Amino acid sequence: MRPTVQTADHDGVAIAYEERGHDPTTAETVVLCEGLGYGRWMWNWQAEALAESYHVLLWDNRGTGESDVPEGPYTIEEMAGDLEAVLADVGVDSAHVVGASMGGMVAQRYALAYDRAASLTLVCTSPGGPDAAPTPEATLERMFSVPDDADAREAIRYKMEPAVSEGFIERNEDLVERIVDWRLDSDAPPSARQAQGAAVQAFDASDELDAIDVPTLVLHGTADRVLPVENGELLADSIPGCEVEFVEGGAHLFFIEDADRVTDRIEEFLANV
Repeated sequence: MRPTVQTADHDGVAIAYEERGHDPTTAETVVLCEGLGYGRWMWNWQAEALAESYHVLLWDNRGTGESDVPEGPYTIEEMAGDLEAVLADVGVDSAHVVGASMGGMVAQRYALAYDRAASLTLVCTSPGGPDAAPTPEATLERMFSVPDDADAREAIRYKMEPAVSEGFIERNEDLVERIVDWRLDSDAPPSARQAQGAAVQAFDASDELDAIDVPTLVLHGTADRVLPVENGELLADSIPGCEVEFVEGGAHLFFIEDADRVTDRIEEFLANV
């Protein structure tokens, strides 16, 4: 049965979320923050496993899925506020915050601006700022423009290619088709995708990371073509006492390609927080 979708209000913007697993009064909460343009489906693998032991919250970033699509540009600060609204709506006082890509930026800003974060898990993300390794121009071109003759399904596969390892799409046709279905159902429309992209480009927590005072795990693939691994190294060097694991050969979506390994590592980290 599909989980019930609820909404939290943040300054007039309705943010959709769902709960899985245990009751928040009897189990710790894990909240999962997804990347640019993606809906809640992005965490299907981790959410299913984590729900066996935790209260799991999944939410759609503004502009995505079942959340409202306000005019842009957006900011990471606004999206951290959206997360705060969700946690407040549920009545959760403390949550383990897991974020990937843009969601990792939201997680950083959330931990710096609010007091409900019990831990951070930062997956394939960046602190932003002048020392951050930029997304390669070839990747940006592939992600934000598609051939004129591509239909909707072809466009998603085309944009997805830089985020996965070479040959992944061809080796996993059934999985990719399911992902395409999910993305057709919940991807941010072009205007919101651009608005989220503007938030990512403007994000800079590089001078604040030493103020993060919750246990933190950094996970990054060494072959990430979206947010190069140097960004994970910056996080690892800047966040006091953080744990770090670099996945050799891992692409941007390594948490989907190698879902069991990533889930096991997150569960190990959370168990020891």
